[in-house]
Order: sequence, then C-alpha cells, then structure tokens
Amino acid sequence: MFRSFRTFNYRTWFLGGVISNIGGWMQATAQDWVVLTELTDNDATAMGITMALQFGPPLVLVSMTGWVADRFDRRKVLLVTQSTLMLLALGVAALLLTGVMTLPLMFCFAAAFGVANAFDAPARQAFVSDMVSIDDASNAVALNSAAFNMARLIGPAVGGLLIVVLGSGWVFVANAVTFLAMIIALLAMRVHELIPRTKDHRSGGLAEGFRYVWGRPDLVVVFVMVFLIGAFGMNFPIFASTMALEFGKDADGYGVLSSVLAIGSVAGALLAARRDRARVRVLVLSAGGFGLASVLSAFSPTYWTYALVLVFVGFSIVSMLTTANGYVQTTTDPALRGRVLALYMAVIMGSTPIGAPIAGWIVDAFSARTAIVVGGVAGIIAFGIGVGWMLWSGRLHRREGAKFRLTLDETRPVSVVRAMEPETFDERTAITSPIRLPRLRKSKR
Repeated sequence: MFRSFRTFNYRTWFLGGVISNIGGWMQATAQDWVVLTELTDNDATAMGITMALQFGPPLVLVSMTGWVADRFDRRKVLLVTQSTLMLLALGVAALLLTGVMTLPLMFCFAAAFGVANAFDAPARQAFVSDMVSIDDASNAVALNSAAFNMARLIGPAVGGLLIVVLGSGWVFVANAVTFLAMIIALLAMRVHELIPRTKDHRSGGLAEGFRYVWGRPDLVVVFVMVFLIGAFGMNFPIFASTMALEFGKDADGYGVLSSVLAIGSVAGALLAARRDRARVRVLVLSAGGFGLASVLSAFSPTYWTYALVLVFVGFSIVSMLTTANGYVQTTTDPALRGRVLALYMAVIMGSTPIGAPIAGWIVDAFSARTAIVVGGVAGIIAFGIGVGWMLWSGRLHRREGAKFRLTLDETRPVSVVRAMEPETFDERTAITSPIRLPRLRKSKR
C-alpha cells in the first residue's frame, strides 16, 4: 500500500503536502463562509460565482498550463506557484483583518487563486511521475489523494473552529504559513534522484494533447464522466454550507460536515492505493455509487444522518477521481503527460464554473436538497455512459472457464509513434547503422 514511500523525494513531498493541504482546506472553509455569511446574506449564487472564478482559469488557460508543465522544470514551476499562492493568502488576510474586504475584491482574489492553481495543478500532478517509477505511479497518485483527504479531515473542522474563535482573517494567515511546508519540501528534494523525463519538442502544444486524447476512446469516456460529476455533483461547499444552515448549524457545523466527508474520502484513497493499477471498471462503479449516495443524502431528515451518508459520498467520489487520475497518468505517452493532465485538470476544475453557478441558482430557487439530487443524477448518467462504453468497446467479455463471471480488458501504457517526415530521411542512417547477421557455420561432411 505504501510502496512509493521507498523514495526519499516522495516521502518529503508527501509530508509537505499534508501540512500544506490542511491549510488549504482551512482557507477554503473560511472563504466559503465569508462569502456566504459576511459579504452576503446567505447568497448561494454569489458563492457559486466565487467558485466559478476560482476554478475557471484552468479551463481558459489550458493551452498554456499543460505546455509549461511539459516544457519547464516542474519543481521550479511549483516553487513559483506555491509562493504566489502564499502571497495571495496574505493579501486576503490583510483585507479581512482591516475590515475593507468587499465581495468584488473577493471575486478578484478568487480569480487570482484560480490563475495560480491553473499552472500549479498540472505541474503538481505530472511531478509525481518525476519522483517515482511508472510501476508506482498509480500508488503514488492514490497516496496523494489520501494525503489530500486526510488534510480535509482536519482542515475544515479546525478552520470552522478558528473562524468562531479568532475570525476568518486569521485562517488565511494560518494557511499562508502552511505553504512554507511545501516550499521547504521542494527545496529539500534530491534533484539528482528525480527521474529524467521525456521531453517533447514537436510543435502543436495543446493540440497534440487533444489529438492524443481524441484518438483514445477510453480517455474520452473518462473525461466525460469526470466532467458530469465535476460540474453537477462536486459542489460540496455549496451543498454542505447550505445544508448546515438548513439544520441550524454555524461555521463549526459546516466544518464538521466537510471533515466527515473526508473520512470516506481517506478510506477510498487508501483502498485505491492497494490496487496494483487503476482500472476503468472501478471508476464506473464508483460513479454509480456516488450517484446513489448523493440522492440518498438529499433525503436525510437530520444533521447527523446527512453527515453519515456523506461518508459514503466521500468514499465513492475519491475512489472515482483517484482511479481516473491514476488511469490517465499510467496509460498516457510520457512526452505528452503534462498536456493530457492539463486537459484532465481543465475538465475537472473547469467544470465548476459551469456547474457551481447552476447549483447555487437551484439552491436559491428551489432548495439545497434539489441541487444535491441533480448532482446525484449526473453521477448515475456518468455510470450509464461508462457501462455503455464497456459494452460497445468489446472489452467486456465472459471469463474463460467461468459461466457467469465477466472480465474487462485493461489498457496498458499507450505511446504514439509519429511517421518520419520524408524530408528527414538521411541515407547516412543506413550506412552508419548496419544490420549485422549472425554467421552460419558450415556443416562438416
């Protein structure tokens, strides 16, 4: 389960990531609560707009972010993005502590966070393959998810408590301090132990990554499923905060819901880490489980029954996302991995600007429960798409020697070899690279 920890660089990265992610979840809780209760009067639509501004840049800037992740030293890119995010957190803290923060200013900072994260996310995801071998990549992705959700278990609860005790501004200060853990981890890495990566010098930029994905029906299906659930089902800040208000809870109650969601998330990530590789069938089943659990949570009669069902929601969504991320990384041509991951992050993060305002509007126009049901239905539709592809692709067939057991042919790492351009052919290649044939011994008569 923890085989990636054999690598010093990954151990260092993991520790720094846990600390930094705790601060990130504290800040996310504070930002949502500030928009919902301090800058507006429980306006879920404003909260949806904030999320859209924060998650929109990965979609808008995808043509640049993937190219940067493939072209430049990812470790140095991350040092720049993490430092930028730290400075932005300090800026929000200063405005909140001095009492001059307004909703338009918060919108501007949300967009700035989004731009920094647009460059940070694909570089961070692809950097995993620079630290561990391809055989351990799926395990490392799953452990990253576990670290992210372990932080989610602690961060929202601590953030909600700090909002009540100290105020929202100090939560942003605390997050700025936790960024130092990741920066120190990046500086402490043994650079000579990083795995040399294949660099792609072909023209085309994002278009190369897009053509690669378009030529892989399995990746297209994964992207569509992730988009549906990302747009309509993963608006947890809107769902949890408005449900907390419906049940008469304060910021600490909202933080507890986020932490409860993380309990199932950690379990899903650790279970994914036990698997030898990411499989599409796990992704499809997890999407269906998410849809059913979400619909069930919408009919919860009390705060604690809602919290209980959130455990299963968190388990299924993290199982799906961890599997999808690992599948994309381990079956993609290394030379295009940064661009393909940028497209993946654009889908998962860029779907929020589409779904979050819609979810916020549904909450304001109907109810939070209605918005949750819509997200659950999106998960069920994603499950149907995945099952349909497995049947259509011909990969699903009866296992030999068993009458009623089915098996699915899995995808191994796929590379694309481009045809040699006619003008690049050089006759000297044939001269300098002779083909040697073994000598045949003459038989004795």
